[in-house]
Amino acid sequence: MGRAVRRVGAEWARVYGAVRGPLLGRGPRAVPMTLAAVCLTALLYFAQHRPWGDALVRRTGVVRADDPLWRALLHTPLSLCVPAPDLPVWGALAQVLCVFGVAEICLGRPRTLAVAYAATLTGTLYARLGLALGPHRPLGLPPADAHVVDTGPSAAVVGLAVYVGLRHGAYLTAGAVTAAMAAEAALKDNLAGKEHLAAIAGAALLYAAPAALRRTPRRPPPPPPTTAAVAAAACGTACRAGAETGAGPGTGPGGVAGRGPGGRGGRVGRGGGSGRAGGVCAGTEPGSAAAAAGPGPGTASGRGAAVWVRAGTGARSTAGVTPSAEPRSAPGSGSASGPQLPP
Repeated sequence: MGRAVRRVGAEWARVYGAVRGPLLGRGPRAVPMTLAAVCLTALLYFAQHRPWGDALVRRTGVVRADDPLWRALLHTPLSLCVPAPDLPVWGALAQVLCVFGVAEICLGRPRTLAVAYAATLTGTLYARLGLALGPHRPLGLPPADAHVVDTGPSAAVVGLAVYVGLRHGAYLTAGAVTAAMAAEAALKDNLAGKEHLAAIAGAALLYAAPAALRRTPRRPPPPPPTTAAVAAAACGTACRAGAETGAGPGTGPGGVAGRGPGGRGGRVGRGGGSGRAGGVCAGTEPGSAAAAAGPGPGTASGRGAAVWVRAGTGARSTAGVTPSAEPRSAPGSGSASGPQLPP
């Protein structure tokens, strides 16, 4: 028992810590929607007990289970602030001030309004379902409940209390509220008690829905391309670009019309024309995996720094190529086609 009390105290301490700062810093301006709801509830109570206002409140904010559905949906938002006729108004004002105020700070105004309306609407729709089931079935209602006035903020209050408790890890508090409402429904066996349970179910569903959507498995993204695949694609692009230039004198079977010395045409392939074996594209960018592998058999290159082409960008490097350099075959490679002439 002592452990449960300490845990409940820790839960309330977390909620208190979340509420204390905004209230001390901004005062009543931290809960404008709550204050507006309290004032509207007091105003509707005052009008409800005056001859000129009773008919107006009934036409705009009273909901019964035997009303048409469109009218019930239209009256549901205002019915949240119409006090129940059989309960003292100070109870409704205290519920709205405390629970709505905490929820407005902890959840924000849009979410507080959405949860409160969803809880009230769940109770309203349950009344129709219970009447359709009948009194002899579980969760059913007797036909006399169709004429009961269904107003008041209690359904929204219990829904918000459970939602805030679940959101801030106050599970014992949320469970205590649920147990109290279940006891009320079992002891009184009236429409209000069962609507409170329906409101709690609606609030719990709103809390659990986003978590369930986040746990939905998604298709994994495709794996990134490996270094070898990128190098092979760059080499193939460079060789295709060289082949499109045209094979002139001084090029191998896979060669490219050259720019430096080598072969009858006196040029080293701009794309580093590959030989008959076509081992590695000599036009690969320095530092890549393909360049590290070295030239393949049948590659013709000039003396000096390698000439390379960056695939797909058109940027070329000719640093270190001397026009007067004598052509020399790479070790282990075949000679370039055609006789070699002096520069």
